[in-house]
Amino acid sequence: MAARMTFHPGSCRAAAEEARKALAAGRVAERIRRRDHTLWKPEPKEIANRLGWLDSPRAMQGRLAEIASVVAGVRADGYNFALLLGMGGSSLAPEVFRKVFGAAGGFLDLAVLDSTDPGAVLARAELLDLKRTLFIVSTKSGGTVETFSFMKYFFNLVAEKLGAEAGRHFLAITDPGSALADLARERHFRHAFLNDPEIGGRYSVLSCFGLVPAALLGMDVGLLLERAAAAAECEFANNKQEMNGVLLGALLGEFAAEGRDKLTFLFSPRLAAFGDWVEQLLAESLGKEGEGILPVVGEEFGPPPVYGPDRLFCSISLAGDDAGEEQLKALAEAGHPVIDLKLADPYDLGGQCFFWEMATAVAGWRLAVNPFDQPDVEAAKVLARKMIAEYRENGAMPEEIPVLTGSGFSVYGDLDIRKPEEILAAFLGQATPGAYAALHAYLMPSPEMDEALQRLRMRIRDRFHLVTTAGYGPRFLHSTGQLHKGDAGRGLFIQFTADDPQDAPIPDAMGRPESALTFGVLKQAQVFGDRQALINAGRRAIRIHLHGDPADGISRLTAAL
Repeated sequence: MAARMTFHPGSCRAAAEEARKALAAGRVAERIRRRDHTLWKPEPKEIANRLGWLDSPRAMQGRLAEIASVVAGVRADGYNFALLLGMGGSSLAPEVFRKVFGAAGGFLDLAVLDSTDPGAVLARAELLDLKRTLFIVSTKSGGTVETFSFMKYFFNLVAEKLGAEAGRHFLAITDPGSALADLARERHFRHAFLNDPEIGGRYSVLSCFGLVPAALLGMDVGLLLERAAAAAECEFANNKQEMNGVLLGALLGEFAAEGRDKLTFLFSPRLAAFGDWVEQLLAESLGKEGEGILPVVGEEFGPPPVYGPDRLFCSISLAGDDAGEEQLKALAEAGHPVIDLKLADPYDLGGQCFFWEMATAVAGWRLAVNPFDQPDVEAAKVLARKMIAEYRENGAMPEEIPVLTGSGFSVYGDLDIRKPEEILAAFLGQATPGAYAALHAYLMPSPEMDEALQRLRMRIRDRFHLVTTAGYGPRFLHSTGQLHKGDAGRGLFIQFTADDPQDAPIPDAMGRPESALTFGVLKQAQVFGDRQALINAGRRAIRIHLHGDPADGISRLTAAL
């Protein structure tokens, strides 16, 4: 069973034909099947050893018995909840599966922790029944700072409450030979799933990183893989350039080269969470070397006049869901390219995962970038580590002087303003053609904060006709952060921060109480590190520190626009 895809080129018919011709001339599908790294770059580095995702739909069928055995043991021991500790590629797919499929009766419910906000960590800890909670430590590299910080915090919490059997409450998903693999043995974790090391994090949904949490939820992972395998076969069996992932990737790359680089997604409500996974895949894979495609997820429908000529649209919906059809038709008639994908049922997401991985790889070819590396992600990490080193040496973070202090907030950055109500209008007024605004919320995630950020996004779009995105920090650093620093540099970045009412210590080591760092300090270092990395890359960025209730502060800024 495969999703049905239709394409309306709008005013871009010539570009679409050019994409088809280039595909044929470049023998792109054939070269991907042969693992030809020269399709992307002359050297094989971080390409030849990153193509394992091509085999996942079939190769992972050989791991299903192992996964099923571990899941059966967990259920037999009375666990009813799993908390996945991870960032980026290791956490987004499990979050999608939980939100789309829920938890089947008799299996484990699941949540994801990917925020270093101390309030988020403490709130999650307070909700747990430790005796019946399984912790999934998920990181390809086996050393991601956020993931290890979560692991040490919760391991010590479990050890304090339950004693020597703490390790039995933990699973690891990582690459062979990683530091996490070693720790899992030393601390007697229940099991360690060692993944194919030739699969990059954001391409890992159809590997242990996605399938183990899916199985714990009670999903039919065999069916999910079958749908993915069917999609893979279609990609390589298709010799007529029908609408498949290979062709979509060529179209995306061609449109981006012509300025339509803001790919705006529209989803059936049940599938909405899939947008966060696609966002990371596209942004981190393609946003580099001055190129990029900006995924726009979660934006409400608007009339055609609010959209500029830098947009193209993709609708992903379930069969029978015709909501938005008239709006899509209006967008196509206004000249925007529109891609319409219809899924027979939610398990078609298995095929969609492979479909979008293929499309992303081919778009990378068309943009002449390596879709499997992330050269600019490290910049923010290096600067954050520098901030932490200064904190360890001096006992405090560097102080900044605000350029403006108003009622309820302070503003930091290079901005000449005198009146508080002018903050956002003055900053966004710097927009150049093709610009976008990115809201970086280093705040505790909550439904109220989601709503406040969404209202601000829509206000910016409707007033300035600017594409807007929003993300919680540090989560977005492992997703759109690469694109923010690696694309053409037209983004406008607004950081939102606030004081933490409570903080939580990060243990220096598992099983020991000493702590030289807190989650609040780690988050603060990430704020400073990312803004400096943006500035170093020539981007325009400001920070607005909110005093009092952060959601209310954002709402007041929205009202002033």
